[in-house]
Amino acid sequence: MFKWVREWVRSCEACQRVKPSQSKQAPLRPLPVAADPWSSVSMDFVFGLPRDAQGRTGILVFVDRFSKMLHLAPVAAIITAAQSAAIFLDVVYRHHRLPTLIISDRDPRFTAAFWTELFKLVGARSKMSTASHPETDGQTKRANRVVEDVL
Repeated sequence: MFKWVREWVRSCEACQRVKPSQSKQAPLRPLPVAADPWSSVSMDFVFGLPRDAQGRTGILVFVDRFSKMLHLAPVAAIITAAQSAAIFLDVVYRHHRLPTLIISDRDPRFTAAFWTELFKLVGARSKMSTASHPETDGQTKRANRVVEDVL
């Protein structure tokens, strides 16, 4: 009976699709701890918020990984990489300094050639969170939830 069940499960297409993988995943590498304020910044977008007076429905969130201080910048639903970079320079760099490490998800606005070139020019490093693993940037995701709850 056991052999029959095992063979039936092996030949069942639906059983094979939902069967959990037995392969081991590579261990995650933790992000380095921030050494001082505004040396390491996480950033993310929040969209789908109520429309403000200028018609903007999103926020660009910047979180200092050392002090947990955050800056919020209202943005339109459609924003380019160049506009995102200009907001970054206005909101973070103007008030603090240029961070040495910037962490973001894999949003196309953060992976665009403009950002890559900007980081290269100013000597900053960019770290992208692991695909399908939002916990990499959990601090910013938590800040996003708080902002959404307040609004």
